[in-house]
Amino acid sequence: MSAPSAPGGGYAPYAPYPPSDNTAGGYAPPYPPAGPQDGGMGYPPGPGHSPYPPGPPMEAYGAYYYFQPAPYPSGPPAPGMVMPQPQQYAPAQPYGGYPAPVMVQPGMPGQPPPQAAPAGAPQAGGWMSIPQGIPNCPPGLEYLTSIDQLLVHQKVELLEAFTGFETANKYTVKNTLGQKVYWAVEDTDCCTRNCCGPARPFDMKVLDYYQNEVLHFNRPLRCSSCCFPCCLQTLEVSAPPGNVIGTVEQNWSIFTPQFSIKDQSGNTVLRIEGPFCTFSICGDVEFKVVATNGNQVGKISKQWSGFAREAFTDSDHFGINFPMDLDVRVKATLLGCLFLIDYMFFEKSGNKEQDRPGMF
Repeated sequence: MSAPSAPGGGYAPYAPYPPSDNTAGGYAPPYPPAGPQDGGMGYPPGPGHSPYPPGPPMEAYGAYYYFQPAPYPSGPPAPGMVMPQPQQYAPAQPYGGYPAPVMVQPGMPGQPPPQAAPAGAPQAGGWMSIPQGIPNCPPGLEYLTSIDQLLVHQKVELLEAFTGFETANKYTVKNTLGQKVYWAVEDTDCCTRNCCGPARPFDMKVLDYYQNEVLHFNRPLRCSSCCFPCCLQTLEVSAPPGNVIGTVEQNWSIFTPQFSIKDQSGNTVLRIEGPFCTFSICGDVEFKVVATNGNQVGKISKQWSGFAREAFTDSDHFGINFPMDLDVRVKATLLGCLFLIDYMFFEKSGNKEQDRPGMF
């Protein structure tokens, strides 16, 4: 089938060359197929262009052929052009002749490399460094392996002190050297705090230096009076969050606070015995930590923090002692018991004391 022709003769605009006589119906260009040009210099130029001039033979380029664009005539390079010279490699060095590598990175040039802080040394911001190489220990509880005493300081909330509006409690947990070990913060909503007061349920997150939640305390909404023996206080301890390692359960008692410290299997490992009166008047209030055989092995103390702090705020100071070789899971459960005791006996509602003799 031939291409349509334009009016008045000629060919259609989209067929710029005449159709060929090929039976397959293709189009053929008006010039012969491309072929090598005489002299081996490639294909012929297009219409309107002069042929390429023949270049010098390959031998004319000498040793610089691979370092300059072709075609360059033979001879020295043009002025201003820097050409690599042969045999410019460094001479062979004898074995061991190279200088020793620099071993002060990272850091300032010429300074010795930074050394790791020894165990127990403070980190930035006054934090205790984490002990290393502790087997069979939940992550984040390694601090407790080298500690037999903790100090817990509650942060003063000015809004709560002046208005009585209950805010979330925040605590700093330190060792005896004053180094920070943990940071604890209450996780509750505004309505729960101001409606339920000290009896409110809460989740408390305990964070380490790296802001990782290493402990989680959960207190459900329950009673604390001896008039309701079937609905007494409990607190669940998890490390890491979601893995229960112990519980604190209030025991029924009329005159003194009594608690059981239980492991993850529900076995009682320690007991807490409180005083008949929990009023803090110019002195400490102590809760004994007693083993199952009746011997005292530690204590939880609500420390006197000064008249102004005691009278106008519920920001309390606590201390806790336990044996050094006590399991870290039990130590963490004792720390949870300290927070439960704070809420039950020393947390104020509207800056009003709630302490009362016995468990009524």
